Amino acid sequence: MDTGKQEASRQTKIIVGLILAVWALVTIAPFLWMILSSFKSNAEISQMSQSILPHHWTLQNYKDLFISGNFGVYLKNTLIITGFSFIGLLLNAMAGYGFAKFKFKGRGVLFIAVLATMMIPGQVTMIPVYLILNQAHLTNTLTGIILPSLVGAFSIFLFRQFMSNISDSIIEAARLDGASEWYIFWHIILPISKPVLAVQGILTFIGGWNSFLWPLIIANDQKYYTLSVGLQLLQGQHTSDYGLQMAGSSFMVIPIVIIFLIFQKYILQGFNIQAEK
Repeated sequence: MDTGKQEASRQTKIIVGLILAVWALVTIAPFLWMILSSFKSNAEISQMSQSILPHHWTLQNYKDLFISGNFGVYLKNTLIITGFSFIGLLLNAMAGYGFAKFKFKGRGVLFIAVLATMMIPGQVTMIPVYLILNQAHLTNTLTGIILPSLVGAFSIFLFRQFMSNISDSIIEAARLDGASEWYIFWHIILPISKPVLAVQGILTFIGGWNSFLWPLIIANDQKYYTLSVGLQLLQGQHTSDYGLQMAGSSFMVIPIVIIFLIFQKYILQGFNIQAEK
């Protein structure tokens, strides 16, 4: 009887595995076609009969991205915005640590106020934030693009939940040994928080790399555009140049896929945050 159950379980696993493999192939097929098409000429892509692999591999589409598509400037702006987003990540970690381990008057009310901002759609606050930045003469600047996205309620909440489960005895022992609060945060709290830092790092990178709507609103000059805005501009200016569009789309997608594959093991660890008190 046990042998029959084991055989049935094995067959079920095989069937489920085959279904998942087919579904994964269907999911990845458009991305694979997009990446391979970026190495084709526009004439080859426009042919009625299509092949998955290029007949003549070419890097001309990627060269045109940086020569005529101005993607070098867009890449620089995106990297600057993404880099400052990681500074914001540290600010969120500090705020989460403060809410988790420090007792001060109004902590509960202030934390609820932070959580309440998560219920407000970002589109609602765009006009007030734009008007404030306009008064501060920060529109059409990288500073105006960076500032509103430095901190976020969800990130603070995630850090607070994770750091609440760190034992207070570790922190008290460090204080008794004469460690400063900054030393405790940098050398004890952050190393323990590697899983949630990895998850938030992935989300921060994706958010900065894909930033589109706010840079489009705040920037009037193309020299401040990001890759996402540049890709949309590229699709409007080169409507029939499919090879160039495939190269631009691949250039946007590939770094995110690489980052995700490297740090995917931390995702479940970081989101599996449960209160143990």
